[in-house]
Amino acid sequence: MERLTTIAAMRAARRQARAGGQSLGLVPTMGALHRGHLSLVRAARATCDQVTVSIFVNPLQFGPTEDFARYPRTPDADCALLAEEGVDFVFSPSVEEMYPQGATTLVHVGGIGDRLDGASRPGHFDGVATVVAKLFHIVEPERAFFGQKDAAQLAVLCAMVRDLDFGLELVACPTVREADGLALSSRNRYLSPEEREEALVLSRALAAVETLAAGGERRAGALVEAAMQLLSAQPRVRVDYVAAVDAGTLEPVAEALPGTLFAIAAWVGATRLIDNVLLG
Repeated sequence: MERLTTIAAMRAARRQARAGGQSLGLVPTMGALHRGHLSLVRAARATCDQVTVSIFVNPLQFGPTEDFARYPRTPDADCALLAEEGVDFVFSPSVEEMYPQGATTLVHVGGIGDRLDGASRPGHFDGVATVVAKLFHIVEPERAFFGQKDAAQLAVLCAMVRDLDFGLELVACPTVREADGLALSSRNRYLSPEEREEALVLSRALAAVETLAAGGERRAGALVEAAMQLLSAQPRVRVDYVAAVDAGTLEPVAEALPGTLFAIAAWVGATRLIDNVLLG
C-alpha cells in the first residue's frame, strides 16, 4: 500500500493505473475509521481493480463552533487497517495541499444543499461538495463509495455528479450498525457510556417508524410524531430534525411511500448524530 500526500503523487499513481488498464474505486473518508468505512472498502475491492481511500478532515464542512479541532485523527491506525484490507493507495493530503493560499472557489449545489443538514449547518454541504469535487478531479475514479447513513450527503453528491457531468458512478452502501442498533460513526467515541445508551433511541425511533409504515401508515406527519415521542422521552437527546423526505431531492413529503427517506438528526449530550432509513 502506498501512502500519498500530494496531488501530484496521486495523479501520477492514477496515470500508471490507467496505463495498465486498471479501474479505480475511491472511498472518501475523514479518517478515524470503523467497520462502516471498511465495508465501503470491501465493496470497492469487489468491483474495482484498485482502491484508493482518502483521509482528509475537511475544514470547509465544519461550522465555526463545530468540532474541527477535536475531530478524531488516527492516521497510523487507519493506515494499518487499510493495509490489512488490501487498499492500494491512501491519499492523505494536508489542508494546505488541498486548499492553497488564495483558493476561493466553492461548489454550491442549490436547493437540495440547503435541506436537512444543509439547513441546520449552513455551508456544510458547500464544503462537502467542494472537497468531493476536488477528490473526483484528482483521483479520477470510475466508482466512488459512500454510506447510506449519510443519505442527505449522498443525495447532494448525486445532484452534483449529474449537474457537473462527472464521468463516474456513485455507489451507496448499507449503513453498518452495532449489535444493539447504533449506527457506526466516528463521533460515537465522543459519547459517555450513559449518552451512548441514550443514543440508541435514534435507531429505536427509526425501527418504530418502519413498523408503522409496514403496517400501512402512510401519513408522514404521523410517522414524524411517533418518532418524536420516543426521542423526546430521553433527557440527553435534543432533536435537530425529524423528517420524511424524497430520497432524491430531500423535499418534504406528505405521504410516505416505499422509498421515502426518513431521517433523524439529534444532539446526544454535546454530540450530534444522524441516522435514517429508506421506508419499504
